[in-house]
Amino acid sequence: MSDRPSDADELKMYSVSSIKAATNSFSLENKLGEGGFGPVYKGELADSQEIAVKRLLQRSGQGLMEFKNVLILIARLQHMNLVRLLGFCIQGEERLLIYETYQSKRVLLDWRKRFGFIEGIAQGLLYLHKYSRLRIIHRNLKTSNILLDKDMNPKISDFGMARIFKANESETNTNRIVGNCNDYMALEYAMEGIFSIKSDVYSFGVLMLEIISGKRSHNIYHYDRPLNLVGYAWELWKEDALEILDPTMSDSAPRDQVLRCINVALLCVEHSPFDRPNMAEVLSMLSNEVQQLPMPKQPAFYVGTTTTNATMASTSGERGGQTYSANGLSLTDMAGR
Repeated sequence: MSDRPSDADELKMYSVSSIKAATNSFSLENKLGEGGFGPVYKGELADSQEIAVKRLLQRSGQGLMEFKNVLILIARLQHMNLVRLLGFCIQGEERLLIYETYQSKRVLLDWRKRFGFIEGIAQGLLYLHKYSRLRIIHRNLKTSNILLDKDMNPKISDFGMARIFKANESETNTNRIVGNCNDYMALEYAMEGIFSIKSDVYSFGVLMLEIISGKRSHNIYHYDRPLNLVGYAWELWKEDALEILDPTMSDSAPRDQVLRCINVALLCVEHSPFDRPNMAEVLSMLSNEVQQLPMPKQPAFYVGTTTTNATMASTSGERGGQTYSANGLSLTDMAGR
């Protein structure tokens, strides 16, 4: 079959009937959430294996492109911090992706677990950027795309927007911004379409701040003006950085380690991609407690939901009780989708 990628022999091809039986015909009760390319359902196969099924939107050119992209990518990627694709289904207009199942229970996350999530996600990104058979820029790293397996290991998922880079490529430009502009998106990508491994680093920095603070990146935080989480973290860094720490962990989280994580996160979201560390450097800074860290510079953060004029002008001339849920990282009052 022409749609089947060369690596598909590592994946199982499922029939629509078996997946419908597993998901109770894609019933509302089995629906876990809704992504940009379609809904996700929990299911159980005839052999009692539990699965998660992503049903790509029918008659969607973008959905079909994502489907082929995921098959090609995931079939070739093997890392404990990347989602495991079990198989797929192409039948008529149905395009289904069948994943290993993930944690569905809600658990209290202490600092040790959160730091483990930060390290695990960083390891997964480093693999994509440097050590995989392909050099991959994810382009859609955010909390809802970080899943947990039964052993509470974080898994990077949703490769529908990923881009394969050539060995000698450092950055590229796209005429079309893939996905909606959001607080995880580096400014050079959101405004100029330029993306690189440093675009993923920016998203990782935002994700780190969410894990540390237990707050949503896109909420508005008032300091002396409306700020998003990156701007809020920067203002606190200048006075008392530890104020951003989730108050439920204020007595248990090691002060020095938390400060180091905040410092690294702010380095990741710096204005210029050339000033941001790569993921190997990020992991070194997180693990080496005696390493002297550079002081972060003011990030290209947003004030409220509108980019400041100063940031836009400078960018145009420069290139260079917390819970997790079954289908996404849920912090504070963030409910599983």
